[in-house]
Amino acid sequence: MSFRKGLLIGLGVAAVVAAAAVTYERYDTKTLKRTIRRDAVLCGVNKGLPGFSTPDEKGNWTGFDVDFCRAVAAAIFNDPNKVKFVPLDANERFKELQSRKVDILSRNSTWSMSREAGYELYFPAVAYYDGEGFMVPSSRKIETALELDGSKVCVQAGTTTLLNLADYFRANNMKYQEVKFPKLDEVVAAYNSGQCDTFSADASQLYALRQTLAKPGDHVILPDLISKEPLAPVVRQRDDEWMMIVKWSLYAMINAEELGVTSANIDEALKSKKPDVMRLVGTEGAYGEELGLSKDWAARIIRHVGNYGEVYDRNVGKLGIPRGLNQLWSAGGIQYAPPIR
Repeated sequence: MSFRKGLLIGLGVAAVVAAAAVTYERYDTKTLKRTIRRDAVLCGVNKGLPGFSTPDEKGNWTGFDVDFCRAVAAAIFNDPNKVKFVPLDANERFKELQSRKVDILSRNSTWSMSREAGYELYFPAVAYYDGEGFMVPSSRKIETALELDGSKVCVQAGTTTLLNLADYFRANNMKYQEVKFPKLDEVVAAYNSGQCDTFSADASQLYALRQTLAKPGDHVILPDLISKEPLAPVVRQRDDEWMMIVKWSLYAMINAEELGVTSANIDEALKSKKPDVMRLVGTEGAYGEELGLSKDWAARIIRHVGNYGEVYDRNVGKLGIPRGLNQLWSAGGIQYAPPIR
């Protein structure tokens, strides 16, 4: 091999290595460092969904998804208020996460293979197990989804709801007319005004949005669920440090409920000699340090925000939604967290 040829090959390898380094730097966002420097977590939420994320007239946010972002802030800063909430529509949420407008999406987003692979995102863990359902006027005297043949169905564009609808009606040899709108408030307005006779969305959304209708008591949510909708927080790929913090913040809340550790008894829990509790609250082991956080990272979450059950009860529980699948595995549900050990 000539010197010239060897030099060109060497330069080619170097160029490939350099290109790979540039790609890695482009994706290695170091979100935790930027969050600490900014002194706040940027959290993408639904623009207004009772029980999950709703602002009051002063701009104060409450809800299940809101509290999860506060839990992440508590783990990092020991202050649940170090969060900036960014309201996002369904059709812009993933793009805004990719462009770093937010650090995390905590916004009723269904975990699916195409979203994780196609958008290069991670759904670290399921925060809420849901399924697509139907709401209809009680005057229709409908009891099951199998009676919806010929319905006009209001639905939001840019969601998994559209695909599930098509699959369900085709599988059951039924016909329907799709009435779709880009924004959720437009879907609600259309249903409320009678432009369609059926409203399809995640069941949790239906329970929440029924409260906003002119006469909530005139509408019934059918018992059928036609899909699996594992709702999860979302983060960018190639930033495993941040993904681990988000994942284990949720798991800490679930483990805390299972162990009976609450915001009311966290001080007693810090004195506990039970190994599982000690590992959770940080009096044994160095689990927080492994995440780049303090020893008491989980205790901070529980003290300031509460365990999973507390967050569920004060937010989603008020909507009258049966906890169902979101009960702990030990109580008949499927919520289950790996152990901290």
